[in-house]
Amino acid sequence: MGGAMLVIARSSYVTGQHIAVTQEVPFSHQHHVADIGIDCRYCHQNVETSPRAGLPTTQVCINCHRKLFNQTDLLAPVRASLREGKPLHWNRVHDLPDYVYFNHSIHVHKGIACYECHGNVGEMPLIMQAQPLTMQWCLDCHRDPQQHVRPRELVFEPQPLEKLVANPNVLRKELAEEYELTSRTDCYTCHR
Repeated sequence: MGGAMLVIARSSYVTGQHIAVTQEVPFSHQHHVADIGIDCRYCHQNVETSPRAGLPTTQVCINCHRKLFNQTDLLAPVRASLREGKPLHWNRVHDLPDYVYFNHSIHVHKGIACYECHGNVGEMPLIMQAQPLTMQWCLDCHRDPQQHVRPRELVFEPQPLEKLVANPNVLRKELAEEYELTSRTDCYTCHR
């Protein structure tokens, strides 16, 4: 019985991994990131300076869509949001429990790429949770952060480091020292 509960607890049914979340605006990261090349920071403007990455405001969408595809049915919620002065509602995809503290800016500063948690969003027509986001999954990274580090200038590249540089493992070792990465597994790191 205990084994079955453990399997269920780590299943995508419970973790939400690989399940696309329906949004008011069916935003395609594949189109915006891979096809057009928009940087994560354009929509997630707080990611470098705040615990929360932030979600795109209506104005961020309208900056491009005032002219481009501005009459499509898909963008009706954006036009309504602008007209009514009400913010867009985005359903959370990567939703950690309230008792878990996660800070985007420290991960970015330490060279941990968006890819490590969010996967290759450039291949996602609709965004979905790429990783299980379980405590065990987080601890695996926190025990050996060197395996997940990359140069800060490549943090926002939505691909594995192996596709971006030669000798990634040598580079990771050098960066772990330069960025002073250490194992961080004390409870207070994530539970405050």
